[in-house]
Amino acid sequence: MTILDTRPAQTPATPAPYKWRWPALAVVLAGSVMELLDATVTNVAGPTMRADLGGGDSLIQWLGAAYTLAMTAGLLTGGRLGDIVGRKRMFLIGVVGFTIGSLLCALAASPETIIAARVVQGLFGAAMIPQGMGLMKEMFPPKELAVAMGMFGPVMGLSAVGGPILAGALTGVDWRLIFLINLPIGAAAALAALRFLPASRPVKGVRLDLPGAVLASAGTVLMVFPLVQGRESGWPAWAFAMMAASAAVFAVFAAYEKRRARRGGDPLVAPSLFGKRAFVSGMATGTIYFAAFTGFFLVIGLYTQLGLGYSPLKAALTSVPSSLGMIVGMGVAQAARRHGRKVLLAGAIVMGLGVTGVIAVASPGVSPWQLAPALAVAGLGSGLIMSPYFSIVMAAVEPQETGSASGALTALQQVGGALGLALLGTLYFGTGSVTITLWVAAGMIAATFAVGLMLPKQARED
Repeated sequence: MTILDTRPAQTPATPAPYKWRWPALAVVLAGSVMELLDATVTNVAGPTMRADLGGGDSLIQWLGAAYTLAMTAGLLTGGRLGDIVGRKRMFLIGVVGFTIGSLLCALAASPETIIAARVVQGLFGAAMIPQGMGLMKEMFPPKELAVAMGMFGPVMGLSAVGGPILAGALTGVDWRLIFLINLPIGAAAALAALRFLPASRPVKGVRLDLPGAVLASAGTVLMVFPLVQGRESGWPAWAFAMMAASAAVFAVFAAYEKRRARRGGDPLVAPSLFGKRAFVSGMATGTIYFAAFTGFFLVIGLYTQLGLGYSPLKAALTSVPSSLGMIVGMGVAQAARRHGRKVLLAGAIVMGLGVTGVIAVASPGVSPWQLAPALAVAGLGSGLIMSPYFSIVMAAVEPQETGSASGALTALQQVGGALGLALLGTLYFGTGSVTITLWVAAGMIAATFAVGLMLPKQARED
């Protein structure tokens, strides 16, 4: 006789959330703050470092560009390596390596050694940063994940305001302190990571596209190096040959990625993305915007110290209105996110007005208070652009392309930053005119608006 089981069906129990998820989030935030601060400190400390270490004007550009290029090269593989060997392990490797790189920066005795140390920082920063999102998705249930992600905004905002001030104050004592301060932070982050981060398992079946990463990195270096170094060398033939070679290497990279995808491999960038006009325009928008954004703030740091004679601390305090404006802009963009692309386009207009405002007040005797309103408007506009950018561009891709698309956009953010440092830094040192340089920056922002008209109208909600 068959006995029917009339008890209610039992649903599988939902796994309990990771016990140490909130302390682990603090570890991830600490790594992001450390990386963000070191990405921007040389905008303040660069002139002082050049005076101490020697080297030409290009050293100031290379302090940022070397870090950014190394970060770009590492980002292309850092996230994938986290899948292959485990995110906790890669985060620890990144934190320890970044801390060692900071020590090498503090011990640098020549332009060559400081640039090499910045490369070390960038590579290990790229190993550390991509692990954060994966770890958060592992640790937090869906209802808490949005809260955890929302904490990045305030923490990054405080870093954007406090970082330049801290850099200016420490540079006034000894520029090496801006790197030495990472030693206790990095050591504490590493110990906390060992204790609190979950031991994630490697993802099966994921392979590393090392040839693709090498080709993409080589193409980027061939493009940026002559832009930074060409002016001091009198624009020799090799500078133009390298830029031409960059285009050829990127063409080889595109062909290789297509062939790898056809053979069932794991390309760094899904070739199908390049057939989507909205995504391609998003790549162009991001590259131009981040070049204008990074180059603009480099030039402001150079202008206030080299052009106006401000101390590092005074120059850092001068930049605070732009950081505050950026925080406000991000908040406004979140409140107005239903308007999608219009928010980003409005941001380009506002940022352009801010840059032209700086041009209007720039003069030999201008004070920080006179620069403050225009810098605040420029920061407000940049926040309106930056906040919705990624989610708007991601609306153009299919779900299976999300990982590849997000990696490409993050890498392009770094490439754009390196180009901005090279282009606007070289123009400022070559002309000696902040007005000419900022008009070019304003033109780049106008191009951001024009290309942004081809973006999807609404952001992706997930």
